[in-house]
Amino acid sequence: MLQITPDIALEEWELTEQFARSSGPGGQNVNKVSTAVELRFEAERSPNLPGPVKARLKRLAGSRWTKDGAVLIFVQDTRSQARNREIARERLTELVRRATQAPKKRVRTKVSLNQKRKRVEAKKRRGEVKALRGPVDGD
Repeated sequence: MLQITPDIALEEWELTEQFARSSGPGGQNVNKVSTAVELRFEAERSPNLPGPVKARLKRLAGSRWTKDGAVLIFVQDTRSQARNREIARERLTELVRRATQAPKKRVRTKVSLNQKRKRVEAKKRRGEVKALRGPVDGD
């Protein structure tokens, strides 16, 4: 079980791990050992996540969200499979934790009359300066 918050915990059946060979430099280790981890979390089918959290998770996950409603996290940061598994689980935990936080409501504000007046006066002054740049009359 993966504990996210005191209220939310992900069951092991919701998580699937696959291992693959990492890309990049690393000598013979890259060719022999499958250290890269692909962690798949079945978010859409999860009974532990409330609806609003799932919606925010989908938006936060972006391209990591699959068509069938799963979150894919691919990690190949280290040469250790165990460490890559830990990193993948930490990233998933952080992603779900961020999705549990509801965004604050935006409070609409109004521009004060004094600020509007100052802006119009500044525009008028600027217009007067530009008007003086016109062609000079020869008379």
